[in-house]
Amino acid sequence: MEGCIVTVDAIGCQKEIAAIVVEKDADYVFALKENHGHLYNDVVLLFDDLEQSGYRDYQYQATETIDKGHGRIDIRQCWTIAGCETLGHLYGAGEWKGWQSVIKVRTERHLPDKVEINNRYYISSLKGQAEQALWVKRTHWQIENGLHWVLDIAFREDESRVRKGHGPHNFAILRHIALNLLKQDTTVKHGIKAKRLRAGWDEKYLLHVLSPLLK
Repeated sequence: MEGCIVTVDAIGCQKEIAAIVVEKDADYVFALKENHGHLYNDVVLLFDDLEQSGYRDYQYQATETIDKGHGRIDIRQCWTIAGCETLGHLYGAGEWKGWQSVIKVRTERHLPDKVEINNRYYISSLKGQAEQALWVKRTHWQIENGLHWVLDIAFREDESRVRKGHGPHNFAILRHIALNLLKQDTTVKHGIKAKRLRAGWDEKYLLHVLSPLLK
């Protein structure tokens, strides 16, 4: 993990995970949502105060990207606050190992009939460069969206009726293992869905796909 940047959704925004990442000489960017109560509210209020002050009262960086295509315009704005005493007064700030900055990302999607606006907030061990923070989050979304699409199309993950106990988590692990094994196979020049179907029809091909696990 040395030199890597670990990004996780709000479910993984935990002090224990932050400590592990920093101990491995890596950095983190953790999504912050309402489940973190006081800390989330403090970070939201901090960026609201930054905006209301006319962007004068805090040390911050900002950047923006604009993408056009497929009949829409996507505007992404990012603000980071780091290196100010105020961060130390946020709820539980001293309990997060390596925490150095907070991040706000606003996305505006202009469609022919409507405009969608979303604000997202993060805590990070990065030093507060807005361009780096926005790049990290865009990369995270691209990987997550691409992975989810493949799992839904090839494995029909969204239709799964597994709900009880550890079942959803266990089946998610099995799908990821299967997806990785199918991606590694280069003997069949087809998509993941076609490879999966072939593995179900052809026992010899199935054993070939599973062979990395048997070594």
